[in-house]
Amino acid sequence: MIRNEPYWWQAAPLQTLPRQTLASRSDVVIVGAGYTGLSAGLTLARAGRSVQIFDRMKPGEGASTRNGGIASGNLRPGHAQLAKRFGLEHADRILAEGKLAREDLAQFIAAEGIQCDFKITGRFSGASKAADYEALARESDLLRKSLGIESFVVPKTEQRAHLGSDFYQGGMVRTDIGGLHPAKFHAGMLARTLAAGAIIHGETGVTGVRRDGDGYEVKTVRGIVKARHVILGTNGYTDKVDPWLRRRMVPVRSRIIATAPLSDNLMRTLMPKRYMLSETRKLHYYYRPSPDGQRILFGGRDGTIAGDPDWPTASLRRALIDIFPEIKDVEITHSWFGHVAMNRDMMPRVFTRSGVRYAAGYCGSGVVWARWAGQKAALQVLGEDAGRCALDFRPPPAVPFYTGTPYFMPAVFAWLTLQDRLNHPHRSKQAGTP
Repeated sequence: MIRNEPYWWQAAPLQTLPRQTLASRSDVVIVGAGYTGLSAGLTLARAGRSVQIFDRMKPGEGASTRNGGIASGNLRPGHAQLAKRFGLEHADRILAEGKLAREDLAQFIAAEGIQCDFKITGRFSGASKAADYEALARESDLLRKSLGIESFVVPKTEQRAHLGSDFYQGGMVRTDIGGLHPAKFHAGMLARTLAAGAIIHGETGVTGVRRDGDGYEVKTVRGIVKARHVILGTNGYTDKVDPWLRRRMVPVRSRIIATAPLSDNLMRTLMPKRYMLSETRKLHYYYRPSPDGQRILFGGRDGTIAGDPDWPTASLRRALIDIFPEIKDVEITHSWFGHVAMNRDMMPRVFTRSGVRYAAGYCGSGVVWARWAGQKAALQVLGEDAGRCALDFRPPPAVPFYTGTPYFMPAVFAWLTLQDRLNHPHRSKQAGTP
């Protein structure tokens, strides 16, 4: 029977924190106790600020323990798109910051001694069609020449040395990307943030934030807190506490399935390099070996906005078998989803409005960007130059006619599915409702 909870929770279950006394005043109140909020809270608490962090769920119960654990720091727009939208200089700064954020994550994990199965493995990106292979070749050149990142393309004739599948038309390998166990990583951040002196209130929702003189009044389900500064790090779990932000962050379900343990020989055949894996389809999938190397974890966008029907799991399983027909009879043991936050810029963001600082909009790449953005927001509160950030510019625009329920996602999902089927008419049905 498939378990409808994250595979990651087996080794790192969610924690129910002891109830702490609500302090009536704090230097900083942070909304959200995922990677963003904990990163901001740890930075501020270690700088001597009084910090209270609130989450309406258990800390980390959202995407921080539901993601695939791929530390890519992906950006949806390519360099050319970034340059067209924001100018060449800003595009270069954004790409450079992505490299810094990945390096900083590795340094943070090592310095803090967080045991989260972190390893730089490299990532293979499969080309969906021949034109995508050429685009990946151009991206590889850019990575090497502009950022000094080791990267190379793999023609289809050599693909099986990197991935045990003939599904793609070649691909690209970049060596600076790795993976971790997301729930263990969150647990390590949680322990260090508590040890630094931050007060964390799990299962304590914030119901409103309003300006109060030179500070803020933060209403929670347990009472009111006065704060000099407020940071919102709710990302794909933004609720009515901030309607303005909610109109700009679209929660999209991202689902992952886990296979039953596979033999060592089969894993070596299918994933000989133990890469993190991605691809270029419109409705793309991401996948990886589990940290112990025994399972395949396979993820993609869910396409639903309510309930937990069976068809998204079946759809993912079909897509997995398209790539690896050898495992068509293998059992799926886990299926779960979490919310990623998309925005009209399709860019991770750090910005300020009416004095409130926001870090959000990671577009499915929060393992790297959430911790980085939370840290930057905290450094801005501290008034430090290190808080400057290429992600900090105008807020993303609102989504027209959107107030919190992504009613349009099933239609978007169906349209992307159709485009992928037209590109691959010989392959099996990859996604969509029955």
